[in-house]
Amino acid sequence: MHARAAAATTTALLGGVALLFPVSDAGADAGAERPPSVFAHRGASAYAPENTLAAVDKAAELGVQWVENDVQRTKDGELVVIHDDSLRRTTDVERVFPGRSPWKVGDFTAAEIARLDAGSWFGAAYAGARVPTVAEYLRRVEHHHQRLLLEIKQPELYPGIEGQTLDVLGNEGWLDRQHLADRLIVQSFSADSMRAVHEQEPAVRTGFLGTPSLARVAEYAGFVDQINPSHTLLTPRYVSAVHRVTGAHGRPLEVLTWTVDDAATARKVAGYGVDGVITNKPDVVRDALGGQ
Repeated sequence: MHARAAAATTTALLGGVALLFPVSDAGADAGAERPPSVFAHRGASAYAPENTLAAVDKAAELGVQWVENDVQRTKDGELVVIHDDSLRRTTDVERVFPGRSPWKVGDFTAAEIARLDAGSWFGAAYAGARVPTVAEYLRRVEHHHQRLLLEIKQPELYPGIEGQTLDVLGNEGWLDRQHLADRLIVQSFSADSMRAVHEQEPAVRTGFLGTPSLARVAEYAGFVDQINPSHTLLTPRYVSAVHRVTGAHGRPLEVLTWTVDDAATARKVAGYGVDGVITNKPDVVRDALGGQ
């Protein structure tokens, strides 16, 4: 279903919001006695090149249900999965297009980006891996019956990317009741971006990346369901205070924290009461927490 066509349906569903959002692995009731959910950061990116289909496959191999990715836009309007706004760090763009410094994602067409090797930098075993489109990534996640934490990266560089992202999600079947209930979260460092997502598709769960003041948390709660800070800035008091605020869908705000790659830190933030841990090493964190 196209996102614009889905808008009316998803908005109508808000009348039964308690039914639309049952207990989920991304943070059920705040304070519930259960381990935090584990999110594979850029896929299982400690073990496969980040934001590639191989990283999704590795997360699935490890039995990880949630994967996280980053979305940006090409010169000709295709949405692709890559973290940096430059292609330089994770592809061979300097070799293939030597005269196009600084190699910004938005300066290349989708066809040009499709030519790049996004795996060799990580290891010879991944030579030839490509930068996937968002549609390709969604299909791979769906193939593994996984769940997606999708980050809209630097939306100020790509006006209108929120609506375009929702269009792709709708076209790939990710705006139906099941996906909206417990398989999809959209996040960003931009509050304005999350406000736009909420206004355009109110049933989509959203998260704000950062550690806003509690006054701002109360403001953001009108259009987000999560506050997602770095673990380096997290305190038990902050987590507890966020949990006391009701989010956009009538439930306590959740807290996902990033990026935690060792067992000791994972246990520490779990003790703070976080709902989820974003990690490059999902197996390490899962084993430390005894969760899923």
